[in-house]
Amino acid sequence: MIKSCLASAVLLAAMAAPASAAGISDGKIKIGILNDQSGVYADFGGKWSVEAAKMAVEDFGGKVQGAPIEVINADHQNKPDIASNIARQWYDTEQVDAIMELTTSSVALAVQDISKEKKKIDIVVGAATTDLTGKQCSPYGFHWAYDTHSQAVGTGGALVEQGGDSWYFITVDYAFGYSLEEQTAKYVKAHGGKVLGEVRYPLGATDYSSFLLQAQSSGAKIIGLANAGLDTSNSIKQAAEFGIVQGGQRLAALLFTLSEVHGLGLKAAQGVVLTEGYYWDRDDKSREFADRFFKRTGRMPNMIQAGTYSAVLQYLKAVDKAGTDDAEAVAKELHDMPVNDVFTSNGKVQADGSMVHDMYLYQVKKPEESKRDWDYYTYLATIPGDQAFLKAEESGCPLVSK
Repeated sequence: MIKSCLASAVLLAAMAAPASAAGISDGKIKIGILNDQSGVYADFGGKWSVEAAKMAVEDFGGKVQGAPIEVINADHQNKPDIASNIARQWYDTEQVDAIMELTTSSVALAVQDISKEKKKIDIVVGAATTDLTGKQCSPYGFHWAYDTHSQAVGTGGALVEQGGDSWYFITVDYAFGYSLEEQTAKYVKAHGGKVLGEVRYPLGATDYSSFLLQAQSSGAKIIGLANAGLDTSNSIKQAAEFGIVQGGQRLAALLFTLSEVHGLGLKAAQGVVLTEGYYWDRDDKSREFADRFFKRTGRMPNMIQAGTYSAVLQYLKAVDKAGTDDAEAVAKELHDMPVNDVFTSNGKVQADGSMVHDMYLYQVKKPEESKRDWDYYTYLATIPGDQAFLKAEESGCPLVSK
């Protein structure tokens, strides 16, 4: 009788076992969104990316393999040491399975190294440097939404083709800025153009007058802004005060998104050419997602926020398909699975971890051309994914077979 009762108890326990029995290590999936929520990139991704991540979890159903899904978030303040401490704490004591978004390239590179050491998945959406899928690639690291190469080919390429064959760069002084300047300069030179000079400034500067005056006096046809977020907005605003565009030079905002256009306003931003991987008014799927996002946040998503939604959703699909949260198994599925969602309908992940998809070239409308709030872009061209992104064998990633 005792044996029979024990057998029944064991059977009932097995039937009621937590999801860890199905391959989910601690009975839940925990995703950390780590980004800038108070600095120059707070609108670029920020708390809006957190909302996008939560939307992805809700759309997935709130559970994967029977295990509940939790999203936590933190502000890394654009400081690699703070980001690294948070990442280690999340991995070591808070059972976080994956870290995503990671605006700021220096932060993303630091956290990707920790994720590699801990054998955890990281999906970078907000940072741009191609080093993430190049010399510092990771078997557990992935890069979503865009990178410096896609921006150089898109915005830089369009302006070179329009006769912008002499450039001067105003570059933010860290890994992202260097990479964006390098990729764009390489493209300009390869197409017969020349770089007349560059100046670098610290992240979060407020006075760009000396940098803009140097660029203006260079006589370059194009002033390339190798920056993002409020840095780009402030650069453009102060350039208008100096009459740079009125004087015949053009501004190339090499990483400029819908959020910054909204913050700057169409009067100041009109005519700027930019490249994004997502625009809310592109098609029915993007509009449907954007409408739901707007109801939650009061704003339309840019490519970082929509890209975060995509990254979280694809990660959950990979966990579900793998039947486990084991990083090796999940990474394999992320590499093998196509990406089809509100962000893209033709995405594929290369061996270097880069998610390749079409990018879109837009020009910011004049105020009189806009029919409603957030109606900011005129579509110019589609840049096919295989042109926008480096091929894996060209990336410099040591994991890729030549």
